Amino acid sequence: MSINSVENAVRYSQELDRVFTQKSATGFFCDNALKTKFVGAKTVIIPDVDFEGLADYDRDSGFSRGAITVSNNSYTMNMDRARSLQIDREDMDETGIANLAGKILGEYVRTKVVPECDSYVLSKLAGLAATRSNLINGDVTKPYEALCSLINEVQKQAGYDEELVAFVDSAMYAAFQNSTEISRIMDITDFKQGDISLKVKSINGVAIIPVVSERMKTGYTFNNTGAGGFTPLENAKEIYMLVCPKNGAHLVKKTEQIRVFTPEQNIDADAYKFDYRIYYDVFVKKSGLDTIWAWLSPEITVSAQPQDASVTEGNISGSLSVTASSTGTLSYQWYTCTDTNKSNAVKIASATSSSYSIPTTLEDGTYYYFAKITVDNIASRDTDVATVSVAAA
Repeated sequence: MSINSVENAVRYSQELDRVFTQKSATGFFCDNALKTKFVGAKTVIIPDVDFEGLADYDRDSGFSRGAITVSNNSYTMNMDRARSLQIDREDMDETGIANLAGKILGEYVRTKVVPECDSYVLSKLAGLAATRSNLINGDVTKPYEALCSLINEVQKQAGYDEELVAFVDSAMYAAFQNSTEISRIMDITDFKQGDISLKVKSINGVAIIPVVSERMKTGYTFNNTGAGGFTPLENAKEIYMLVCPKNGAHLVKKTEQIRVFTPEQNIDADAYKFDYRIYYDVFVKKSGLDTIWAWLSPEITVSAQPQDASVTEGNISGSLSVTASSTGTLSYQWYTCTDTNKSNAVKIASATSSSYSIPTTLEDGTYYYFAKITVDNIASRDTDVATVSVAAA
């Protein structure tokens, strides 16, 4: 069997780019990167144009001369991410290589690449809004009022003829759906994303893009070891809503490339090998820095973490507790897990207070517990894991 690796790589890359555009909540920002210029391995030039205002016309000297300032601002790309995937020769048949490979790579982009890119883009935009104090304090029981406040703030800066988008956390989107007031003014509109036209809901002409809460945090760690991927920072806040002009940010993908190797070309294994790499970042021009506004969750401050405990089988007493505070309303849920990394976490029924009594029925062994603290039934953070060591009687 022969396979044209170059032809398939190009074909897969084009198809995967389409998958990215279809599935990504922020993929439409790629449409705004047409006037960028690459000048180095990590540098992008984005032009920013500024004009002087009108002046009086003088009947003797005529027009007042005004300057046009074109600032070619350089931005550094930070996200260079990649992964090599292999499919054993025996898992493929003569006619199934292209079909199975396309499915696997498409699923990889959908489940791994798109969530990471969305999380990075939204966290960076929310961080920009926070840095410039472009934040509002909303009421979680009145999401429509909060959305209107964000829209008004953006329109003060961008004007009233700009097409706006609102990224909405899944919990807030559910509140929208359950509101009879909002349902009467919510429309279905066409939303252009690349060469794809999507149907989205809109309020007052602003496209509403729901985003799962895992992608709506203010900060992440983008892992470089083990299973890779990304995890929210411990002190990350939830992004309840983020509003900006549709052309307010530039998602620049310098590379999204697939290299395909047949088992004959793969020197490491008797397998088809697919090398995927994406090199990207999101930038906001200086003229648009104040057109991005956000509503973030209240901060949850943990002043006392649950402490490790050592007890004796048959004579167990004591409890685990956490002390936390926030401007919102806090609730608690305790979990048990199998290690300090919170693997295989299982919710403990009825363990919904700030303290948890150590079960008196535990047998000789080591047990792990942590609490999830939630503010306003939306945003949450986990405590450290407490280890309970049970010694034999």
